[in-house]
Amino acid sequence: MKNILVAVLVFASLTACQQQEKVAFVDNSKVIDDYQMKIDIEKKYEDQNNAFNKQRDSIGRVYQMEIQTIQMQLSSMSQRKQEEESQKFQQKWQPIQQQMQFRQQQMEQNFNVEMDSVIIKVNDFVEDYGKDNGYTFIFGKNRAGSVLYGAEAKDITEAVTKAINEAYKNGDSAEEKSENKDKKEESSKD
Repeated sequence: MKNILVAVLVFASLTACQQQEKVAFVDNSKVIDDYQMKIDIEKKYEDQNNAFNKQRDSIGRVYQMEIQTIQMQLSSMSQRKQEEESQKFQQKWQPIQQQMQFRQQQMEQNFNVEMDSVIIKVNDFVEDYGKDNGYTFIFGKNRAGSVLYGAEAKDITEAVTKAINEAYKNGDSAEEKSENKDKKEESSKD
């Protein structure tokens, strides 16, 4: 009788220890590509870039007209006067060229900062999604090969994409959730 009781207890404890873990994977690239926040950021910078290109092209046309005018004038000038006029022309346009380069670099840097924040928000969202939905692990499938194969039933990419876009549409972000969670933890410690 004791042997049967011990066997039942051992079997019950082994069964409890072998509780199935909830595991899934997400195609990181697809979630990021389909994330409405990323799409909105790309659109914003595309519009800014188009406006910048129009301005740069307009300035370029003025530059070309001035250079043609000065070239015609230079031919009738002495060598010394040609050098002076060329130098004045360069001094006039150099700050404009530098300003245009600076603006383009700023746009690129701002775009990269915002895209980095998208990646952080997606990662934070997937972490919270996993916690909220009882996952033990959510692996990231990407071009680098962290998940080389996964059963289609374990792919939660569409569910995560839908959930993150819904949260974005409602103004909820993983960052806000994380901040609220940190505040709750701090207040419970006090």
